Amino acid sequence: MTKRVGYADIAAHYRQKIDDGDLQPSERMPTMEAVRDHFEVSMATVNRAYKLLKAEGYTTSRPGSSTVVAVRPRIVATGAARLERLQRTGKHYAPDETSTDHVSMLRSCGDPDIAEQLGVDLHDEIVIRRRVFRREGRPTVVALSCIHPRALGSMPELMTQGQLKPFWQTTYTQRTGREVKRSPERRGARLASADELKSLEVNVPATAAVPVLVLHTTFHDEEGPLEVWEDVYAPGLWQVAND
Repeated sequence: MTKRVGYADIAAHYRQKIDDGDLQPSERMPTMEAVRDHFEVSMATVNRAYKLLKAEGYTTSRPGSSTVVAVRPRIVATGAARLERLQRTGKHYAPDETSTDHVSMLRSCGDPDIAEQLGVDLHDEIVIRRRVFRREGRPTVVALSCIHPRALGSMPELMTQGQLKPFWQTTYTQRTGREVKRSPERRGARLASADELKSLEVNVPATAAVPVLVLHTTFHDEEGPLEVWEDVYAPGLWQVAND
């Protein structure tokens, strides 16, 4: 039996096209009639899908009743969604997205949660790779990769400054034969540090308390935890995962 297409399925289809850059900012969306005919659904179903995309900030209305892709969406993909896009399309970035301030270092792990997820003792030395994602030049995410030091045996390049291409886990799997798997994302919130606010270009008094959304993604291989991603999102942004 063929699965019935619903409005959420249609929204997910166009959401992915926008995230992958197949539909560019300011580009006109397909007409509702064309979408109706393509998916063989009712106009009411298409209308609900388009309303959902607009409510999520992916699209906007333009004079003349047309719908276009939003120029500056308040949406930033999760780390897992970025990885899925890379695996699906080979694209490291969403449209108008870049990353800057790539830094690699060996540091004592002072975060009990990160230490527990990585399976190391508090204050053990780990590899940290840091970068800032930007959309149209504006910072959106401060991203940390906290990597178990055992990975250095196969990937000494982890200490290289700047962006690593291809994605380091891909090279790690090729060299070791160990498949890397991802655990479900964990979402939380906390107050941003002064360093995070500076990186996100949030200008507030030194005594201000600014809550931020934080997302952790843990990766494992057959030997145990390998890497933890910590993404800190700029205030006022939506955070979404792929469907």
